[in-house]
Amino acid sequence: MSETPTVRAAVVQAAPLLFDLEGTVAKACRLILEAAEGGAELVVFPEAYVGGYPWGLAFGTAVGGRSPAGRRTWERYWKAAIDVPGPETERLAEAAKEAGVYLAIGVIERDSTYSRGTLFCTLLYIGPAGDLLGKHRKLKPTAAERVIWGEGDGSTLTVIDTPFGKVGGLICWENYMPMARMAMYGKGVEVYLAPTADARGRWQSTLQHIALEGRCFVLGCNQYVTRAMYPDDLEIEDELEAWPELLCRGGSAIYSPMGDLLAGPLFDDEGILTAELDMGEVIRGKFDFDVVGHYARPDVFRLTVDEAPKPPVEYPADG
Repeated sequence: MSETPTVRAAVVQAAPLLFDLEGTVAKACRLILEAAEGGAELVVFPEAYVGGYPWGLAFGTAVGGRSPAGRRTWERYWKAAIDVPGPETERLAEAAKEAGVYLAIGVIERDSTYSRGTLFCTLLYIGPAGDLLGKHRKLKPTAAERVIWGEGDGSTLTVIDTPFGKVGGLICWENYMPMARMAMYGKGVEVYLAPTADARGRWQSTLQHIALEGRCFVLGCNQYVTRAMYPDDLEIEDELEAWPELLCRGGSAIYSPMGDLLAGPLFDDEGILTAELDMGEVIRGKFDFDVVGHYARPDVFRLTVDEAPKPPVEYPADG
């Protein structure tokens, strides 16, 4: 049972300062406070907001080849990523604490445990006390994303408890993975986060379907990005020549557990969408459909989820 009947949620559709870590974190902190001033208690940012989603860039790759300029640009991208925890997460946590909000924000995370040479597309969860509550690393980067990001494992299928309900979610096309969604439903998610880089109109059908399938609120959040937002000194700028000026038009939206549109979708501009979430709708929606409850058939179908971390090198104590 939720301790509070409603919560005001906000999704922030904005562009980062591409390849500018300091500027992006500063902008995120400003927007967190702006959302809180609008009454938000839960604030969600898009996929890869801190660190950036590099639309249009191939980093000098082709099948069987990589260019020196592409390697240097990837190094620049790596330098715009963050360690978790690290000084940037501390700044974001301070902003969440000042605003008194729960914060979920997409970041590009450096592997600070092993080689430091791998990047992950990660969703961070920060509490209103300024504490890092958890993170989710994208399980399967899509298409060319696999060139720049590693894969997460089952140890970060995170759902956090809040006074208003359980909050968790998946990143972008992970939401097309039925078993990944089922893992989230099995953890009782009530406010489902779907930060993305997909700005197609058909993505709204995905958000609405998840709301109906999981009988949960769904918060979709995307960026608004143009080619002009890339730095002038980008070494592989020629890779953008075939791309339109508008790289991502957004499409952030909020859906109810019955699939009703509560806010958005917002296209072709930056902005903050807010909605009042009546958490009683989650229970009312499950009256006739509960995907992991009375509508499940565990005698026919079962899902086993391996949440153990998968380190690349292990040193047994008795080895």
